[in-house]
Amino acid sequence: MFDFLIPFAGGLGLFLVGMMLMSDGLVGFASGALQRGLIRFTGTPFKAMLSGGLITMLVQSSSATTVTLIGFVSAGLIGFAQAVGVVIGASLGNTATGWIVAGLGLKVNLGFYTLPLVGIGAFMKLLARGRWQALGMAMAGFGLMFLGLDTLQQAMKQIAGLFNLASLPTGGYGARIAVMLIGLAMTAVMQSSTAAIATTLAALHAGAINFDQAAALVVGAAIGTTMTGVLSAIGGTIHAKRTALAYVLFNAAAGVIAIVLLPLFHQVIDWLGVHAGLDAGASSLAAFHTLFIAVGVIVFLPFAGPFSRYVERLLPDGAGLASARLDDTLLALPAVALEASERALEQLADEALAIYDGRLRDQASDDLADRLRQFDREINRVYDFVGRIEVPADDDRLVAPRIAQLHAIDHLLRFRTRLHDLLQVRTELSGADFGWAFEASQRIIDMARAGLRSHELGSVIDEMELAATGLTAQAHQMRQDALRHAPAGQPNVVEALQRTDCFRWIERSAHHIWRMSHYLAQGRVSRQKGRLPPMAHPPLDAEGAE
Repeated sequence: MFDFLIPFAGGLGLFLVGMMLMSDGLVGFASGALQRGLIRFTGTPFKAMLSGGLITMLVQSSSATTVTLIGFVSAGLIGFAQAVGVVIGASLGNTATGWIVAGLGLKVNLGFYTLPLVGIGAFMKLLARGRWQALGMAMAGFGLMFLGLDTLQQAMKQIAGLFNLASLPTGGYGARIAVMLIGLAMTAVMQSSTAAIATTLAALHAGAINFDQAAALVVGAAIGTTMTGVLSAIGGTIHAKRTALAYVLFNAAAGVIAIVLLPLFHQVIDWLGVHAGLDAGASSLAAFHTLFIAVGVIVFLPFAGPFSRYVERLLPDGAGLASARLDDTLLALPAVALEASERALEQLADEALAIYDGRLRDQASDDLADRLRQFDREINRVYDFVGRIEVPADDDRLVAPRIAQLHAIDHLLRFRTRLHDLLQVRTELSGADFGWAFEASQRIIDMARAGLRSHELGSVIDEMELAATGLTAQAHQMRQDALRHAPAGQPNVVEALQRTDCFRWIERSAHHIWRMSHYLAQGRVSRQKGRLPPMAHPPLDAEGAE
């Protein structure tokens, strides 16, 4: 028994390691370009499908595409309707590996000829720098993949001689479903549909199973490949869960179509064998895989919009929290993580401004206090997330926005303290005593909220600075006047001090709104220009914060 189990396990292991190295290496070699392409060319579901298919063919891993996609959706870089298109394309692109294995791996003994690639790739990984290290890892992975496939193929020939795998269920829908579940289990255990399909192709090529059984195994593998996306979504954001669910539903639907219409697909394969010269065996199985996924694409793609809305209804986002987009999987993509945290900070800033606006208008304090407690929890989560984003110290394109975000968080935290102070006193801020501050404060709030919603904060920063400094000078004068004219008696003095405290809190709130807006604007500009725009002699407030 060990004579075939050992080469089978070793061949499968080499193939899996080779696939992982090749996928990781290709992603590392072209990571920036692939990520930008995925974001840029997803304007419509059709373009998104093409992008997902091409990128999956390039990196040879639908799981890598979907896990990256989940990060982009969580960060808000891609809409969910476009994400559905990418998911559909990733499933179609994943069929390319079957053609490579069937067309080259099983027909030509590439394991021996690709051995030099393993050596060259290993030396590049050890000696090269940057992207060339990643390319070396991809080359080594490519060589190991075919070396493992050769070993696996030899093991399958021994298994075919000892065991009659063709005795697996066959002949009806129940049998097909049973074999499909075996294929799903194989993929779940191996964590790679490509490995499961390669094993199936090798078994078919060796004559260990017949075509119907191999087809059902491939359907199961296609459904099982969604497990990686599901696992990455566990404990993730609602956006990650929606993307994983869409991936599962599409592949499951395509698999059901394949099982139900398997006799029809068999006829199409036979027709292609006669009229298009398609080889029987492994090549026919690869064609079947592509055909049933393509049928799923044709059925689903025109309804990508309604399908995405259906998934959103299945998994509604009731909370609307700023931290809902901050999935830990984003930390592996620092640029995407910074975009997600920037958007979360902008949402938090808008909520803080809304609470402040409500306090200036003397709205119900209990409602504002509840909102502020929720804000406290959210700002702490965002702060923790930004603190865990690791960026290379020499990469200004990433370091600059992270610094800007930390400054923005600092001013949001200080602004939060002012809001707590203002909510704890019962002074009416909409009264005549604060009329001098109400209009200026409202103007600063309106400018900041409009800039946040249009992502054009930079255009109003100078005007906000003038309003904030003007309010500071006016608040200083009002404090002096209030204390100078305070009536004698302890109750009157206490009331005057409370009023002057409110003057100070309003003045500092305006300052923090201006400064946090400045740094949020810098965070966006620095990602575009690759560096943090300088600010000459930034002023310090009374607490020592810029």
